[in-house]
Amino acid sequence: MADPDPLRVEYTTVRELTDFLMYAVESISLSFDRWEEEHVRGPGLYFVIVTGVHSGSYADSLGENRWPTETCRVVSEDLDRFVEAARNVGFTRGGAVIISTDGTIQEQMVRIKSQSDVGEGNTIEYADWMGTKHLSAIEVSVRSEVVAAVTLSEENGRVSIFQDGNYEDYKRDELGGVWRPSE
Repeated sequence: MADPDPLRVEYTTVRELTDFLMYAVESISLSFDRWEEEHVRGPGLYFVIVTGVHSGSYADSLGENRWPTETCRVVSEDLDRFVEAARNVGFTRGGAVIISTDGTIQEQMVRIKSQSDVGEGNTIEYADWMGTKHLSAIEVSVRSEVVAAVTLSEENGRVSIFQDGNYEDYKRDELGGVWRPSE
């Protein structure tokens, strides 16, 4: 077998990228065991997968809130380091983390601007459990440059994925998907 070409770049598919993000936020949610304690907030995360580089037209930088690129710059390079960085960010910083479809994580974290007009033909149905982060994620998911948004709720460990104005959400006791043993 020939040596791999050092100039060839391997990219994950968007599906693999969303799977990596879901795995990471589920792992972080399941590893935090204080969700039921009063006055305790767990880690909270908000990832937005975009084509290209995010635009200032829908996001403002959040000053000093930055993703630790020295720990992990590309989601798929080292999943353990990605989870480590995400756990740290989930406990210490707020805002959205922007990830390009090639898995590259942008260092500057952002606040997604509220979208008063979600566009023609786009109807968004909100759920009563949605907080500010979830409302932002479902609204940003209808933008043409946004592929998906993934959130971890700091209130109860709920994991959600938003695409095209729709969402799938999983309460903490539903996490684990196909690898969770049947009861």
